[in-house]
Amino acid sequence: MLELVAGHPDAEDVLAEGAQAVGAHVRDWLAQPLLIHDNAIAQPLLCLIEFATWAALRGALPQPVSFAGYSVGELASHACAGGIAAGELARLAQRRAAFMDAANPRPGGLLALRGLLRSDVEALCAGRSAWIAIANGNDAFVVGGDSTILDSLSAQAVARGGQVTCLKVGVASHTPWLAKAVRSFQQALDASTLHAPVIPVIAGVDASLVTSRAKAISALAAQLATTIEWSRCLEALYERGCRVFLELGPGDQLSRMVRELLPSDVDARSVSNFRSLEGAAEWVTRH
Repeated sequence: MLELVAGHPDAEDVLAEGAQAVGAHVRDWLAQPLLIHDNAIAQPLLCLIEFATWAALRGALPQPVSFAGYSVGELASHACAGGIAAGELARLAQRRAAFMDAANPRPGGLLALRGLLRSDVEALCAGRSAWIAIANGNDAFVVGGDSTILDSLSAQAVARGGQVTCLKVGVASHTPWLAKAVRSFQQALDASTLHAPVIPVIAGVDASLVTSRAKAISALAAQLATTIEWSRCLEALYERGCRVFLELGPGDQLSRMVRELLPSDVDARSVSNFRSLEGAAEWVTRH
């Protein structure tokens, strides 16, 4: 995760500030691969690596039209957009994870589902503890809820021609199960140094433009228990004129989603696709 940014002074500053805020360094977490899927580690880990990657790249890139972040990535987006410093980002990500874990009423999780329309997925979820957590496309969704219910739903989805992948997440993120976490996180955001982003951020819950502190707090808190409309976010960016998308990683699943969902005049790559930060910056500049 740190291969491309290791040693870059701006990236190392982000990682050091984050470590000072939460009492552990990203590299300490990465040395314990069996633990990095735990919510308490995964959320600050991802946020700090994404912000560190942006810190290392931003001097070589033109100013973005907007930022968007997938799930906890939306919190990292606000750091990249100039709305929050690295230490506060790490603290908020850690608190977000704690609130979500505390709000989870009983064993829950997420599964990725492809090949069924939204109406079909909603019908499978209706009347039981399962909901669409993230809408990634016309036939691509993440469903969250009670683990036992998800097992049954998975079998029914496959029987109807769907493809199911279980995700390594222990809470039913972005579903009503986490309603108790919303107010707690909203209070934490309100007490934080988060301010209006310098560059607009797309809100995951409704694909609207976030340009104020109040809207940032509202959107970041609401998404804990509300469906993330990711495909709508990408469409909103396209409507704003975005044709070049750079994913900060780790991995490249989001940039592949962009290429799959948006028209052919769009190109999207992840920093992870390049051998160096310079290569990523050159690609963006050239496009």
